[in-house]
Amino acid sequence: MFSPAGTHGRLSITIFHRVLERPDPSSPSLPDLEQFDRQLRWLKSAFEVLPLGPAIERLRAGTLPARAAAITFDDGYADNVTCALPMLQRHGLHATFFISTGYLDGAVMWNDILAAAIHRSQRAALDATPAGQGMIDLPADVSARIAIEDRLNHAVKHLPFDERARVVDALRRHAGVASPSGLMMSRAQLHALHRAGMGIGAHTVSHPILARCEPEQAWREITDGAEALRCELGTAIELFAYPNGRPDLDYTADHVRMVRDAGFAAAVTTATGAARHGDDLYQLPRFTPWDRNRWKYTARLLQNLRRVHAVAGPAGSALGRA
Repeated sequence: MFSPAGTHGRLSITIFHRVLERPDPSSPSLPDLEQFDRQLRWLKSAFEVLPLGPAIERLRAGTLPARAAAITFDDGYADNVTCALPMLQRHGLHATFFISTGYLDGAVMWNDILAAAIHRSQRAALDATPAGQGMIDLPADVSARIAIEDRLNHAVKHLPFDERARVVDALRRHAGVASPSGLMMSRAQLHALHRAGMGIGAHTVSHPILARCEPEQAWREITDGAEALRCELGTAIELFAYPNGRPDLDYTADHVRMVRDAGFAAAVTTATGAARHGDDLYQLPRFTPWDRNRWKYTARLLQNLRRVHAVAGPAGSALGRA
């Protein structure tokens, strides 16, 4: 068995961002309600799903049940409350939601502005010179626009925070579209998650790439986000998720030390794999299959139990962990 109970157990932590009310051809990787319902049923059929906090404690203690899993969401989208929460409750499942506090009550993340610029534009071409890409044709074909979105996302993601915001806004203006609204959750919705018994974790204030931040800025992002949640909810915030979350590229060993020094109990990444007893609790891997077939979905989750995951190493060198 790939994930027995006890000290040889492994914890599969799944990661989601959004659950849509209905399918969106421009976002084929995002599950809609029907697909999310199926995924939860498949996950329950193959794993014992635990709340993340207790699961991490049992991982540390070596007392995980066989095939342990936990569910997480990143960023703080409103549909986490309107769509995902009712479905989780229907299945009797718990999830932990990692919130970037600077986007509560109406702000918009840069990637959503970029997506709107690409998919809502009525223009035949986009001047992407601000992103270093020149003029780009905008064909009507949705898959072609998805490829353009991926290309521009890659071009701007790791720019310094303020520069990235300026570039993305310039692209939006060239595209002739308004900034999207209503995507992120309100404080009232955050409280609704908390009242429902769901876990709340920190995900910085403004979701920067920590590896691109000055140390003082990174520390403020890590600690201020948690403090804002603590003050809002009146409870300790013990778990953290690194924005973007890839070891060395998006965060480094310095940021791992910051998270530990800030008093968090554990932190999660987006490195694939399943956590084992003895792993660094401040660099726990996460993974979500993309398959729309039950058996492929389950098989990929089981395959992930065997995967070696990366952690941030010294001098910016990624180290593999079995």
